[in-house]
Amino acid sequence: MHRVAAVGMQYNLVRCLKQLNLEATMNPLRTLCVLACLLAVAMGNPQSGNRSGRRSNSLDNVEQPSNWVNPREIEDLPNLKQVSLKKLQEMSLEEGATLLDKLYHLSQFNHVFQPDYTPEPSQIKGYIVGERGQKIEFNLNTLVEKVKRQQKFGDDEVTIFIQGLPETNTQVQKATRKLVQAYQQRYNLQPYASTDYSSEEQSQRSSSEEQQTQRRKQNGEQDDTKTGDLIVIQLGNAIEDFDQYATLNIERLGEIIGNRLVELTNTVNVPQEIIHLIGSGPAAHVAGVAGRQFTRQTGHKLRRITALDPTKIYGKPEERLTGLARGDADFVDAIHTSAYGMGTSQRLANVDFFPNGPSTGVPGADNVVEAAMRATRYFAESVRPGNERNFPAVAASSYQEYKQNKGYGKRGYMGIATDFDLQGDYILQVNSKSPFGRSTPAQKQTGYHQVHQPWRQSSSNQNQGSRRQ
Repeated sequence: MHRVAAVGMQYNLVRCLKQLNLEATMNPLRTLCVLACLLAVAMGNPQSGNRSGRRSNSLDNVEQPSNWVNPREIEDLPNLKQVSLKKLQEMSLEEGATLLDKLYHLSQFNHVFQPDYTPEPSQIKGYIVGERGQKIEFNLNTLVEKVKRQQKFGDDEVTIFIQGLPETNTQVQKATRKLVQAYQQRYNLQPYASTDYSSEEQSQRSSSEEQQTQRRKQNGEQDDTKTGDLIVIQLGNAIEDFDQYATLNIERLGEIIGNRLVELTNTVNVPQEIIHLIGSGPAAHVAGVAGRQFTRQTGHKLRRITALDPTKIYGKPEERLTGLARGDADFVDAIHTSAYGMGTSQRLANVDFFPNGPSTGVPGADNVVEAAMRATRYFAESVRPGNERNFPAVAASSYQEYKQNKGYGKRGYMGIATDFDLQGDYILQVNSKSPFGRSTPAQKQTGYHQVHQPWRQSSSNQNQGSRRQ
C-alpha cells in the first residue's frame, strides 16, 4: 500500500514539474515554492499528513509550520508584488488571515524568503515632536545631530516609536496620529495643527475626550502628566509591498537603530533608564534587536520595550535566533490584536496581552490591517492622562478561561501603566469602538484571589473594586 502511494506521489511530482516547465509566465517565487512543497510531500511519510485543527482562541494550540498548504493553494497565491495593505484591507478579516497564513507557511520551506531588504539609513525618515508640537524632521543619519539641538532633551522620559507599516494606509496613519497626540497630552506638548480629521471623526473625538474628562472629574482623579520627549521613526514608510515586508532585514535594521541609541546616550547624555522603545508590527522585532545591540555595545539594558501586535517573521536568517524576546530590555511587554492574522500568537515578552483572547482579530476590526492597528490604538488610549488603567487584564490561557473566571496569578493593566513585575499571558475584554478600554476592575477570579487580595482599595470606596492606585 505504501509503495502504491509513493508511486502515485512520484507521478504527480513529474506531472506538475512538466506543467511548471510550460508555464513561463508563472511567478518565479511561486514556482520555487511549488517545487519545494512537492518535494517535501514526495519525500515525506504518507501517514504523516494529519493536519491539526485550524485556529483556536487558546494559547495551548499555537500553530506550527508543519501545517503546510497543498500545491494547488500555492499555485493560486497572488504575486508578492500584488499583495499590499490596500488589498488586505479590501478582504474580510478571515480572507486576509487565510492568505497570510498560507504565505507564512510557504516561507518556512528552505528559507524561501531571505531577509535581504535593508533600506538605507538616509531613506528612513522620522521626526522629533518639539516643545510647541512642531515636527523636527530627520533621517537616521541625522537623528543624533537633530537631538543635540533640542534644549532639555532627555531630562525626563524619552519615548521612541518605530512605525512598522506605511502611513499611506489610512488605518496606519490614524493609529500613528492617535499615539502621537496621546503623548503630546502626556508630555504637555502643544498639539500641532492637523487637517486629517473629517468633521464626523472630529465630533466623535471631541465627544469621547469630553466624556473621559468628565468621568475623571467625577472620580476626583488627577491627570498623570509629566514632561518627556517623543521621537517617531517612520520605518514603515520605506516598505512598499509585501515582498519588502516579508524580506525585511530585521537584524541589520535593529543594529542600525541600536547604534543610534548608543550615540544618544554617549553624545547627548540620555540615560538608558529613561528610554522606552515602542515598535509596531515588524518594527517590534526591530526594536528587540535594537535593544540587544544597545546592550551588546554598552553592557546596559534599555528600560522598556513595548511591542504592538508583533508580526510573524517570514524571512529568518539561517542558524540564528532573531526578533523580539524577553530580556531585550529590563521589561518587555507585547499586545497581540491579530494573533492569527498579521500578528503572531508566540509568547515574546515578559508579559503578553491578548485582548479578547488570541484570535484573528478584535471586536470592531473588519480586516487584518485594522486588527493589527488596534494594538497601537489601545496603547495610545492608555497613554492619555487619566486613561492609564483603562485596560484591566487577568492572567489566563484563553478567552474561555477568562469568561469562566478561571484566571490565575496577579492581575494587571495593559498599556502604559503595566507593572514591570507582571509575567505570563494576560487576557482582557475590549470595546468595539473608542473608548476601547473597559476601565473597570476585571472580574473576580477563583482560586488564587480567594486567598490573596487582588486590589488595593481606596479609602473612599472600600467596599467596591476601585482602581489600583
